[in-house]
Amino acid sequence: MRTLSRRQLLKAIPAASAIPFAWAANTAEPAPYGALPSAGQLLWHEKEFYAFLHFTINTFTDKEWGYGDEDPNLFHPTAFDAEAIVGHLKACGMKSVMLTCKHHDGFCLWPTKTTDHSVMNSKWRAGKGDVVREISDAARKAGLRFGVYVSPWDRNAASYATPAYVEMYRAQLRELLTQYGPIDEIWHDGANGGDGFYGGAREKRNIDRNTYYDWPRTWEMIRGLQPNAVIFSDVGPDIRWVGNERGIANETCWATYDPVGDKGGPASPGNVNAKQSMTGTRNGAKWIPAECDVSIRPGWFWHEKENAKVKTPRQLLDLYYQSAGRGAGFLLNVPPDQRGLLHENDVAALSGVGDLLKRTFARNLAVGAKITASNTRGANKQFRAEHLLDGNRATYWATDDGATESEITFEWKKPVTFNVIRLREEVRLGQRVEEFVVEVWQDSGWSAVGIGSSIGAGRILRLDHEKSATKMRLRILRSPAAPAISEFGLYLEAS
Repeated sequence: MRTLSRRQLLKAIPAASAIPFAWAANTAEPAPYGALPSAGQLLWHEKEFYAFLHFTINTFTDKEWGYGDEDPNLFHPTAFDAEAIVGHLKACGMKSVMLTCKHHDGFCLWPTKTTDHSVMNSKWRAGKGDVVREISDAARKAGLRFGVYVSPWDRNAASYATPAYVEMYRAQLRELLTQYGPIDEIWHDGANGGDGFYGGAREKRNIDRNTYYDWPRTWEMIRGLQPNAVIFSDVGPDIRWVGNERGIANETCWATYDPVGDKGGPASPGNVNAKQSMTGTRNGAKWIPAECDVSIRPGWFWHEKENAKVKTPRQLLDLYYQSAGRGAGFLLNVPPDQRGLLHENDVAALSGVGDLLKRTFARNLAVGAKITASNTRGANKQFRAEHLLDGNRATYWATDDGATESEITFEWKKPVTFNVIRLREEVRLGQRVEEFVVEVWQDSGWSAVGIGSSIGAGRILRLDHEKSATKMRLRILRSPAAPAISEFGLYLEAS
């Protein structure tokens, strides 16, 4: 007699069956599985869509990377309005704003004590201006979180590539992390070393990216000053670069990650296997989810010649599905112009994508379904399948420990029409599911409309055409631990 696997047994069970599995009931919460997110990472996962503001002296020199020899007086926005900028970001649904407080040119947007290359030595606001102060205040007033980008590379600093610069860099971080209230995220990119002004030396300076900055010590300092902030770099330690600047995560994108260098060996900011970053590491030792950074324009800073090349709302919506819809963060750069405002074309694109997102996800069309689960953990209401439709990330459906292959069926009295499916796991317990399928009942049989591997904090399946159904099911095909699913959503993309 042939012994059937659990998956084969599951397939043999009628779709709407409520037959309980024979394993012992569990009433306690499922044990966590694998690497787990910190409290700060859990808050970061809730953002999903947020803004980058690339704004500095490059805005006035028409460059992407300043050389470091710029006259500070070139920085002179004529109508800078932080509240207007932040207002547009909030209106389109963004949850946070990240400012380039210092780019590679070394020009600081706050009155730092560490260098003369800053707003303090410009004529803007008579040398009394502080872009960081105004943006951070505006963000908090609007209810948005605030993050800081501080380039490790400094093409202006005479001390760059010496131990003294590392201390200068930490002093800059210390100023930003102690003078501007709670910081949501600290951003370190991978551009490190090369040609620059370097206090007049005008030469090329290279550093060992793995050792020069002594990142563990810098990150320890950050933890002490802003314990709730997440730290981003190519390798984390909290949030990782997705491996490209196109705003796209791999379709399977694990939140767990074991970074390796570009050519193998140890990894560091500026030295990472970018292809691996797009996917992450299944069962990796650390929870380091991906962040997808991309600009609304071809360049990162505002350039007049790019005013007609702003991404359309539909293009931005596509990027949302390929980033936030794959468990990553969608960090969209919207660079202020020489007035110190967002250009009208950028504002129109933001407004358009914000409207599409709001109308698409305004209502979960699955709500109201009759729900039948093949297994509920301990038959306990705490883990009932109805939690999938309650709109609360903190509640979830879970199965008994042995019922790792399970299914939930949804039935409606009238057909539901949709083309977007959203799933979420209770990631506080780790990333558990490794394979799933969503099916609709049609012509007296089940037909798959979406399959996938990773779910994590958020997984969106976008269908190529609309579907109508009176019965659907979510099947967990492979999971090394009892599934813990917090949301099942059906939506119709706004036209």
